[in-house]
Amino acid sequence: MSRSGKYCAALLLCSVGALAQAQTGSTPTAPKPLSVEDFLRPPAYASPTLSRDGKSFAVTIPVNGRMNLAVVDLETRKGTALTNFSDFDVLDVTWVGNDYILYSLGKLNSPSGPGQFDGGGLFMVSKDGKDGRKLSPTVKESRGFNQLHRGYEVHRTLPNSNDEIIAQGNMRSADSNDLYRLNVRTSRATLLTPDRPEYSLNWLLDRNFVPRVVTSWVRDTQTFIVWYRPDDKSSWQELTRYDRAKGPTFIPLTFEADNKTMQVAYNAGRDTMAIYRYDPSAKKVGELVAEHPRFDIGADASGDRVPGVIRDWKSDNIVGYAVRADKPEVVWTDEAYSRLQRMIDGALPGTINGFTRTPDGKRLVVTSFSDTVPTKWFMLDEEKKTMEELFDARPWIKPGQLVEQRAFRLKTRDGLEIPGYYFLPKEHKPGDRLPTVLHIHGGPAVRADRFGGGYGVLEAQLLAARGYAVVLPNFRATPGFGGKIYYSGFGTMGRQMIDDHEDAAKWAVEQGFADADRICISGGSYGGYATLMALARFPKTFRCGISGLMVSDWKMIVTSPAGDIAYSKTAVAHFNELVGAKDPSGYPSDVSPINLADRIKQPVLVYAGADDIRTPLEQTNAMVRALERTGNPPKKVIIKAGEGHGFGKLENNVELYNEIIDFLDTHIGSKSKR
Repeated sequence: MSRSGKYCAALLLCSVGALAQAQTGSTPTAPKPLSVEDFLRPPAYASPTLSRDGKSFAVTIPVNGRMNLAVVDLETRKGTALTNFSDFDVLDVTWVGNDYILYSLGKLNSPSGPGQFDGGGLFMVSKDGKDGRKLSPTVKESRGFNQLHRGYEVHRTLPNSNDEIIAQGNMRSADSNDLYRLNVRTSRATLLTPDRPEYSLNWLLDRNFVPRVVTSWVRDTQTFIVWYRPDDKSSWQELTRYDRAKGPTFIPLTFEADNKTMQVAYNAGRDTMAIYRYDPSAKKVGELVAEHPRFDIGADASGDRVPGVIRDWKSDNIVGYAVRADKPEVVWTDEAYSRLQRMIDGALPGTINGFTRTPDGKRLVVTSFSDTVPTKWFMLDEEKKTMEELFDARPWIKPGQLVEQRAFRLKTRDGLEIPGYYFLPKEHKPGDRLPTVLHIHGGPAVRADRFGGGYGVLEAQLLAARGYAVVLPNFRATPGFGGKIYYSGFGTMGRQMIDDHEDAAKWAVEQGFADADRICISGGSYGGYATLMALARFPKTFRCGISGLMVSDWKMIVTSPAGDIAYSKTAVAHFNELVGAKDPSGYPSDVSPINLADRIKQPVLVYAGADDIRTPLEQTNAMVRALERTGNPPKKVIIKAGEGHGFGKLENNVELYNEIIDFLDTHIGSKSKR
């Protein structure tokens, strides 16, 4: 685009207030501190998705205390709510043609990231709200009928169909996934994979939408097999197999334009997952096409997909590669896309800017955010050389109200170098020692906190605004940072994995901002477990602990019918490997804090959701009783009815964080004795 085009786009942005630039020469007024409620309020808009004809956006908005589905007419800007759930958030919104919207249900505010948990299901609603259909039930509904859960999820839409998709589901067998051509209006499904391998899980279609690659599981192990066939008439042949706990990991990503060559994510002979060309007929890994020295690309070492291949909206050709680094990064291989990126970055300086073509190809939907600027969405018209703001996720947050999210590298006592983030109050001066909170993410084998968002990032911003330094360390078993960090987590649950948390606290002290006598550890899910273990093992390092949605007994959580883990054979096999035992009967007692309660002398705050099926309430109740028996009952126990693996209701989150702030102030903050 010409220089004048960039200038015009920037001018229009200023005129609609998107850049909110102060007048030259004026002295900006210090922004009013955000209240706890302002930090915790759900976004005004999230996940806008454009219909195929470019006339309507599907978005999620706060309704009835949850993020519900709405549709916005692009011409009139009139919005209409389409759902009214009070117990779930709407997730995974997908248009089918111009008239139908698919969605699933789950929980957005979770320590391991948004997930379905007892939600799931697949639902259709027409954009006018007059037609709706349940295509498959939620996990909660299946459990209510004491049934094994079976359901669909969207595998992909079809470019020339207004009412059909390709869906993935376990309708034939509870422990295997098939592909179906599913009519979203009638629920009629046609099986596309009648002769699949046993325990099939993840499918890859070729460019003609033929299922040609599938990954299956070897029961009771962490081994996966990648299968291939040259066409839909041929039999399946094994390409390779990999052990998710040891590697190397091999993940098929896409077919190239010739519909024969694949691109795969692979880490044999290297640390990070990189993208290679692959000839499936010869079973031969070819040219390296994309890599990053520190972060995985295409898939992580656990086998989960991460940003990687970027395809053109029309031709389906590969035009670039993305990587989730400290900040999101993109390298374009297509000059037209590279030129667009430069133009958009020039109009929106200081933010991370992504874009997608509208289905008609004439405009671009631009997504813009940073660590200190909540997400906004714009419509860029290339012909008119204008860019108009569409949605603002959190319009009540003004410039200067959020703090910088700083990247760091944690060097552990055994030599691993693990990326993480930390946050300091705006008023912090070098040399000032602050009360510090170490927040441990859930999982543990997930990368839960990202640049500009996540369960831990939200807590860090809230606490930094109240004078606390906050460290969000990753640790061994966290995927996304290469195989060495991920694979080294197996067999270390409760041992070296907990050492990493103490190493992070010591790092903060060495950097000069943390007061060694005023460090508290916090977290939910695995983070709640890690809090209790760190208090028991390192009483001189951690002054207090906040344990939410906890695991207190590993043997119980993988065997109890109260939760969902015991029903997943792959999940149980995964935790067996993390603990380092053949089966739950071999779990050492000292990896479960329920057996170490007598070693926890520091103040503890506990919170849980009464309806949590990932870490059921029995885990919290057992630990509370154990602490009471030792004479150190929790200072506060917060259990909320109707909440699951993370609080979803604003009033419950506000109450929780007011209690957390008071707890921290009392034990390491302004009210504490030094």
